[in-house]
Amino acid sequence: MEMKLESRRARLVSSDPLTGSEIGEVPVMGHAEVSAMVGASRTAQRGWSARALPVRARALERLRHIIASRADEIAALVRSETGKTLAEALVEITIACDYVAYLARVAPNALIGRRAATGLLAHRKAWVAYQPFGVIAAITPWNYPFVLSLSAAATSLVAGNGVVLKPSEYTPLTGVLVGELLAEATGLQDLVGVATGDGSTGAALIATDVDKIAFTGSVATGKKVMRAAAESLTPLVLELGGKDAMIVCADADIERAARGAVWSAFYACGQLCQSVERVYVVDPVYDEFVQIALAEARRVRTSDEPEATIGSLIAPFQVEKVQRHLQDAQAKGARVLLGGRAINAPGFFFEPTVIVDVSHDMELMREETFGPVLPIMRVADEEEALRLAADSDYGLNASVWTRDRAKARRIARQLEVGSVVINDHMINYAMVDLPFGGARDSGFGRVHGLEGLREFVRPTAWVEDRIALKHEPHWFQNGGRDAGMAKAILHLKHGRGPVKRLRAAFSLLVDYLR
Repeated sequence: MEMKLESRRARLVSSDPLTGSEIGEVPVMGHAEVSAMVGASRTAQRGWSARALPVRARALERLRHIIASRADEIAALVRSETGKTLAEALVEITIACDYVAYLARVAPNALIGRRAATGLLAHRKAWVAYQPFGVIAAITPWNYPFVLSLSAAATSLVAGNGVVLKPSEYTPLTGVLVGELLAEATGLQDLVGVATGDGSTGAALIATDVDKIAFTGSVATGKKVMRAAAESLTPLVLELGGKDAMIVCADADIERAARGAVWSAFYACGQLCQSVERVYVVDPVYDEFVQIALAEARRVRTSDEPEATIGSLIAPFQVEKVQRHLQDAQAKGARVLLGGRAINAPGFFFEPTVIVDVSHDMELMREETFGPVLPIMRVADEEEALRLAADSDYGLNASVWTRDRAKARRIARQLEVGSVVINDHMINYAMVDLPFGGARDSGFGRVHGLEGLREFVRPTAWVEDRIALKHEPHWFQNGGRDAGMAKAILHLKHGRGPVKRLRAAFSLLVDYLR
């Protein structure tokens, strides 16, 4: 089978990357279908947003219990569409449940709004209200199809929005299941629509009158989404790729660092935006680090068997990308110490690979690889490691490995990334109260945490009167007194010393009573 995905009479066939067998098909939806779906979601959203926040939160409580009760079914589907191990699929489901539980707990307080100070206008009262946008377009990728689709939709819903989800063409059945779970939890069939199809379906969704777009995917596609959204000035949250750097200092626990590097480079077959894709090890501990990493990497097994450590890549295009990066690196002087080849099997398996003597003129160190590859680079010191870590278009995550916490924080503060982890990697995404997102080509906006929750509401300022005055001090005055009043207000608020402020207050009172 040459491709995982093929078009048959405007239908997509989803197949298992572990075996190549077909598992189902879905329609390729066009503009008319997608537009109707957005309209139906908008109609349902009006009633949904009128429900009190605690009522919407209770729907999410139902959702997490439904997910937990169907975990085996969901994990089996995720595994069959992505090639993950069963354990990886279950971890994805657990994080999704953690996040849904978090939303149900914090949203009723976080979105209730807040009082705002009124300054000298004490006869007014003011507050900030968090209003839903309307309908959110959630466009999600294939690597974590359940948690990324569910979290975008659940955040949108608890904030009072409707959602139209466009899942990846490589994992459409998981997207359909997410829509079914949300319909069961909310009791509303049209509130969440699932627009299945290819890139043309995603383009059709963006071209409708959705009120905000939440996109997770590659930098190249993210830029296309942003250009299309610019036509209608539709706001965006973009969570794009990463080229995560790992800095290993001389005083690090080298055994822990090496084992952590193997885990964070190979987990999920390296198909995470926050996988370690660049390791910078200072010279005094470089050789020891490489030897331990090699020994640990040899223990990693990839196959479709239950005892496998990691599964497969998603499709031939990903195998070809990993091969291209490795070939370019070897042509420029890099050495493969372990692995480096695709495995001849029905699925899209690739050997766990450790490569050294890498440099920044190689594609492997500049482009997102998204495969089970661990590139290790020797550096003279921490300053060189920092300079090289910064030499990237990406800025998603990074990690610093040292026993000295003060030094770790000093290094971390110099990294232009969305997240830094000390002596571990990737675990920040599982801490759902933390905001997640990147800098530079890794995108903008946040998911998770209060920051991510408030991405899905529009803050609105409200002001009303406590006391209705006959006229306001700041309205037009007779006799050219406006400048005097403005000066008195300035001195009252910012003048030095109580005497000056008292005089200003008296002047304002006299002026108002005239």
